[in-house]
Amino acid sequence: MARTLIDLSIYLENDVVSDPPPYRPKIHYIDHKTSVPELVQFFPGLQASDLPDGEAWAIERVELITHNGTHLDAPYHFASTMNHGERAITIDEVPLDWCLQPGVKLDFRHFPDGYVVTASDVEAELARIGHTLAPLEIVVINTSAGLRYGQDDYVTAGCGMGYEATIYLLERGVRLTGTDGWSWDAPFVHTKERYETTGDASLIWEGHKAGRDIGYCHLEKLHNLEVLPPTGFTISCFPMKIRAASAGWTRAVAIFDS
Repeated sequence: MARTLIDLSIYLENDVVSDPPPYRPKIHYIDHKTSVPELVQFFPGLQASDLPDGEAWAIERVELITHNGTHLDAPYHFASTMNHGERAITIDEVPLDWCLQPGVKLDFRHFPDGYVVTASDVEAELARIGHTLAPLEIVVINTSAGLRYGQDDYVTAGCGMGYEATIYLLERGVRLTGTDGWSWDAPFVHTKERYETTGDASLIWEGHKAGRDIGYCHLEKLHNLEVLPPTGFTISCFPMKIRAASAGWTRAVAIFDS
């Protein structure tokens, strides 16, 4: 059996707009020369010249939030409760079998930035690709944000999933979803305009808030979704096990067996 792996994750890196300014990652690189003083302090009498090529180790000091890079959001991120009043589970409590399942890609690249996807949009796309959802399948949405990663407008790009579109998936047994946009919902800049016009607070983070009714997880800031077919692959996205956290970083991968 031949196996092909496709990386669905973005980098954790400096100097690329992957989050709004207050939330961006900061990585400080300590190279083999800079770290020499740290090594020699462990061994009295050791000189830098005693080391091969005068080098110690390379390490990195990283300042992150759990929502930097490609990550998996737990139901606790969305609200304190799920399933109509149960305590929302945190990332360390997410069932592992949610995180390794057949994948389904819905192609919504044709929708404009800020568009809120509806249940009928999801239904139409499933009909187009000829697929009926099965419980626990991982559904990822390919938006116009995917190819904008690395550009300054990435965090405002792409469509988002509304409440009714999200519930449509969850009612069919889906428990883990994903997007190549910055957020599962439409970017805030667009939601802000709708809220200013209507005064309707239910529009804010409506896709996320579906988790109050049916607990689920979603991946954000995926990459390379445009190269995936609609079906025929497995997604692996096990999150970092962080105690009582709202999210965990993941190296999401699409797996093709033939």
